[in-house]
Amino acid sequence: LVWFRRTTHYLFIVVVAVNSTLLTINAGDYIFYTDWAWTSFVVFSISQSTMLVVGAIYYMLFTGVPGTATYYATIMTIYTWVAKGAWFALGYPYDFVVVPVWIPSAMLLDLAYWATRRNKHAAILIGGVLVGMSLPLLNMINLLLVADPLEMAFKYPRPTLPPYMTPIEPQVGKFYNSPVALGAGAGAVLCVPIAALGAKLNTWTYRWMA
Repeated sequence: LVWFRRTTHYLFIVVVAVNSTLLTINAGDYIFYTDWAWTSFVVFSISQSTMLVVGAIYYMLFTGVPGTATYYATIMTIYTWVAKGAWFALGYPYDFVVVPVWIPSAMLLDLAYWATRRNKHAAILIGGVLVGMSLPLLNMINLLLVADPLEMAFKYPRPTLPPYMTPIEPQVGKFYNSPVALGAGAGAVLCVPIAALGAKLNTWTYRWMA
């Protein structure tokens, strides 16, 4: 049943990538297009960096080849662009869903793995910190390029949103003075145990397939 186990493994990779896309849509379009976008940017940064690192570490350590983390991030990016096109086809503005910048952070993870001569623990520690710190900084550009987020939130309301998530008075800067710094700090701290979890999942899968 080796073929079945390998198929299950690759299916898991696809499922993680697809769920990353779903997370992007649900944690991305609304967060970027409301009046509280800056404060919610912290939530976006944490969710996106941790989701990237768990799948990338799992995939990279399973193959043992530097570069697979970038490949994984590319899969997520392609899926999200497809979702972006789907939203556009439904009549929403083209920039309603912002595609997160995953690939540079994944390249840093691959670089850490390659530079440390494929040291798993170094990839988890150094790579996790690099992903958590770089992703909020790179995606801040996306947030700055949003055209009139408050108007967009009222013009294209999400019917499935609960009442407490509907657009309200501007809350920019009310909760966090520096959402980019807070997102980068929290992401850097959380990505290390998340990367360790991805490595553990890789170990369990490898033993199961053996």
